[in-house]
Amino acid sequence: MFDTLSDRLAATFKNLRGKGRLSEADIDATAREIRIALLEADVALPVVRAFIKQVKDRALGAEVSGALNPAQQIIKIVNEELISILGGETRRLRYAKTGPTVIMLAGLQGAGKTTLAGKLGHWLKSQKHTPLLVACDLQRPNAVNQLGVVAERAGVAFYGPEPGNGVGDPVKVARDSIEYAKQKQYDVVIVDTAGRLGIDAEMMQQAADIRAAVQPDEVLFVVDAMVGQDAVTTAQAFLEGVDFTGVVLSKLDGDARGGAALSVAHVTGRQIMFASNGEKVDDFDAFHPDRMASRILGMGDMLSLIEKAEQTFSQAEAEKMASKLQGGGKDFTLDDFLSQLEQVQKMGSISKLLGMLPGMGQIRDQINNIDDKDVNRVGAIIKSMTPAERTDPKMINGSRRLRIAKGSGVQVGEVNNLVERFFEARKMMSAMASGKGIPGMPGIPGMGGGGKKSAKKAPAAKGKRKSGNPLKRAQEEAAAAERRALGAGGQGQQQAAPGGAFGLGAGKGPADFELPKEFKDLL
Repeated sequence: MFDTLSDRLAATFKNLRGKGRLSEADIDATAREIRIALLEADVALPVVRAFIKQVKDRALGAEVSGALNPAQQIIKIVNEELISILGGETRRLRYAKTGPTVIMLAGLQGAGKTTLAGKLGHWLKSQKHTPLLVACDLQRPNAVNQLGVVAERAGVAFYGPEPGNGVGDPVKVARDSIEYAKQKQYDVVIVDTAGRLGIDAEMMQQAADIRAAVQPDEVLFVVDAMVGQDAVTTAQAFLEGVDFTGVVLSKLDGDARGGAALSVAHVTGRQIMFASNGEKVDDFDAFHPDRMASRILGMGDMLSLIEKAEQTFSQAEAEKMASKLQGGGKDFTLDDFLSQLEQVQKMGSISKLLGMLPGMGQIRDQINNIDDKDVNRVGAIIKSMTPAERTDPKMINGSRRLRIAKGSGVQVGEVNNLVERFFEARKMMSAMASGKGIPGMPGIPGMGGGGKKSAKKAPAAKGKRKSGNPLKRAQEEAAAAERRALGAGGQGQQQAAPGGAFGLGAGKGPADFELPKEFKDLL
């Protein structure tokens, strides 16, 4: 969603990197580019003005003028101001001290409240809570049935005593659900309320009545991240009518410009708490302003990637795999490879995972073209092999490869590629385990060399050749005699002469002193 904004900001910062010192004109030009980037991303005008003012004020201050690298300092300022606009620190759910915690969802029809109720329930269940989904949207056709299906998919409890479709009192359902939750010992109640296609007085009144009846601990305003500028207007209307405590962004995986997400928190003063970024039940997580700012600026989101890995990967499986890798990879089989592949698949889309790595914005088109079905095809090839073939792929000859290709519905070339790559990977593991480093890569100090290639010996230094020109040779001999005379001026004189340790010629005076090229570049 923030790809266009990321690209514009990256281009802006690229122009700054070659400059050792920034003038006021440079800062003005950078601020202008950032302003255009934000406006193109559909960020609300008041937010853009406040953001640019803060960036310019800080950029013209001492923290940039006295910095060793002004361009990096500007990026740091933009990053910090983005975090501030997105809400600052991560906001956590407030849980009730006694009785069930009540979370009420509010928002327009089509914003994704019902689907999000299931995702929130699934997320709370993973946090060791026992949530209950309550159907209080009794106007929209089949809304009650939909919530029931969503609850079943999420693996959480559902309460919907009324059939809906215009029948029943939503305020009574909400009030009764609290007693039901106490009886059944559910510790979180998620109330799904009705929406309208636009801001409607009747809908607002109903939401306010439900809030008064259940006294929720959190009221979450669900906003469609693809709506654009109208999201800010809607948010302000709900703030006045229902007074929500937090914001949830839905459809963050869309390709709209996403400026609403950057505007809502700043305009309403309520923080974004959760973000939904896909169709699956687990495509949902807590919103971290610092991580989102980092991703917008192309710095990746390693913390979220690590958290996903920790949730998905089995500790015992990881330790078992580590011991195999330490043994040089000789015991690493295609079964192990398939197991690793399935673990990665559980983390989500490969392209989304790669997008969390720093610097991946530069190859975004290639990442977006990655087809997750390719991973399924690899799995199908391995599963078409016999247990003996998976353990010892060397036995896979031509006829076996043909049988495996037919069994997995692929070409023989794909089977060949998989087997060859597997042997290459095993060879790499063996080289790393023996301390030789990765084959074909330059050696890292303390980690062995780069494969089998021996380091080339430096050629022996040749003596200084004399010029064939008699006049030039005479000049060279006179200069050499002068240097010898300066060098013979006694040890005390030589110690006083600058040079030696820094690679400068011994005997050079202060007038001849010249900084090495690296120091010049640094200055």
